[in-house]
Amino acid sequence: MNRREFLQILAVAAAGGMGLSNSARAAEQAAAKFYDLPRFGNVHLLHFTDCHAQLLPIYFREPSVNLGVAGARNQPPHLVGDYFLKHYGFAPGSAQAYAYTCLDFEQAARQYGKVGGFAHLATLVRRLKAGRPGALLLDGGDTWQGSATALWTKAQDMIDASLQLGVDIMTAHWEFTLGAQRVQEVVEGAFKGKIDFIAQNIETADFGDAVFPSYTMREMNGVKLAVIGQAFPYTPIANPRYMVSEWTFGIQEEHLQKVIDEVRGKGAQAVVLLSHNGMDVDLKLASRVRGLDAILGGHTHDGVPEPVVVSNAGGKTLVTNAGSNGKFLAVLDFDVKNGKVSDFRYKLMPVFANYLDADPAMAALIDKVREPYAAKLAEALAVTDETLYRRGNFNGTFDQLILDALMAEKEAEIGFSPGFRWGTSLLPGATITMENLMDQTAITYPYTTVTEMPGSQIKTVLEDVADNLFNPDPYYQQGGDMVRVGGLRYSIEPNKPAGSRIGDMNLNGKPIEADKKYKVAGWAPVAEGAKGEPIWDVVARHLRAHKTIGKLTLNEPVVKGMQGNQGSV
Repeated sequence: MNRREFLQILAVAAAGGMGLSNSARAAEQAAAKFYDLPRFGNVHLLHFTDCHAQLLPIYFREPSVNLGVAGARNQPPHLVGDYFLKHYGFAPGSAQAYAYTCLDFEQAARQYGKVGGFAHLATLVRRLKAGRPGALLLDGGDTWQGSATALWTKAQDMIDASLQLGVDIMTAHWEFTLGAQRVQEVVEGAFKGKIDFIAQNIETADFGDAVFPSYTMREMNGVKLAVIGQAFPYTPIANPRYMVSEWTFGIQEEHLQKVIDEVRGKGAQAVVLLSHNGMDVDLKLASRVRGLDAILGGHTHDGVPEPVVVSNAGGKTLVTNAGSNGKFLAVLDFDVKNGKVSDFRYKLMPVFANYLDADPAMAALIDKVREPYAAKLAEALAVTDETLYRRGNFNGTFDQLILDALMAEKEAEIGFSPGFRWGTSLLPGATITMENLMDQTAITYPYTTVTEMPGSQIKTVLEDVADNLFNPDPYYQQGGDMVRVGGLRYSIEPNKPAGSRIGDMNLNGKPIEADKKYKVAGWAPVAEGAKGEPIWDVVARHLRAHKTIGKLTLNEPVVKGMQGNQGSV
């Protein structure tokens, strides 16, 4: 599809019912309205999060399963497919349907093209900042991890790209898997005086001293604004503790309230939390602290077009989440009058690479950082006959491919693969390159393991992860989707209490025995001292041997008790 054809299609989706014009000029003008966002108010915040080091435009399939339990049942962000479209009033087949759902993904991807890319994001940032004096660009974290070049350069590619993009403020999560020393080196070096790295909930383990500033105060168009940072509270649990062994994390709700009171006492008329908690955690947090005007959230990769308005003892707080992989840029405009926020406008803007021109300076930077690795990134490993994707509560086709490779290469009867939410998508007929594989596996602890595990321990692992995902109290949800499982079959009842959600465990049609040991292959161990062949070497060897990846059979659990749940298509 050429640019003009794309513009005409986008015009239909974006022009609010306007029919397809025979005039290319009229179509282009209508399509331009997609990114025409008039200035409102006097405080302007741009927000992206969870880009996972994706510098180039990519495909990314949204989940078909994102179940909500307890109070989150059938509420944003736990709506998928047609339920999502109906809730937000988007038309099937529209550009928004492609951006926000998995519906007709392959056809829509070919129609609307790739999303994100820092050169295209830079163009949109520049356009929006031009009409918003003093606007700040906020990065919610998970920026320095998720690609081969980020891993191989110790995130220098993303650090340089963030500076070029004009990021003003950021918080973090996966950044810490580069190690505390590397994070502090960047904060005290390249970022000093340019990007404020903030986190109110990180302290030293010995004396409880703040590791990073809790907040930054800015004045914009005569208004005092405070941005408070909230790093991922469960970093030492979800990722290796030894990488940040001298720091403590946590939600730190009481300390957050003190920080809010402090910045209000210093004259802040608008206060926002730049958060990497995950949306369910942010919704609960917003109900329990007072004085926040908004939470700009990340971690759970939820693209949510409208803020959820949460009531608390101090008034109301807007809770947002801005998707992942560079797919979206959020724009929050406040109108501050008489010392407080009187009104707001919010829009989450999909970044369609076919429509936004690439910023020349950013494109040149991206070419420069990728050039030394170009041949290695482009190595063709195999061809896929179906869409490869990761995101979803229980499994994805790329996860299944990793599991199949693990079990085959390590001669294991069961495979475990982490429930990571990051990872790009590929369309049928695409060549799987080394870069595509690294998009799924690029971490600093990539070791594969083979373990003899009794059936009782296997059940404990599954129960623990299930509780992380489906605990009715969001403060006990510690990140990620369900561990992906190969070989083993099981059922899950998310609404049941902890320790009793997993059942019907069987292998090759035979029930799993509690005392019998099984050979289990996995990767990404969080224990210090773990070693093993990197996962990308294992999967690459498998792909080179097979050359073509045919129909993959997803090994998903039987889900019980979720009838009527709108988090599943």
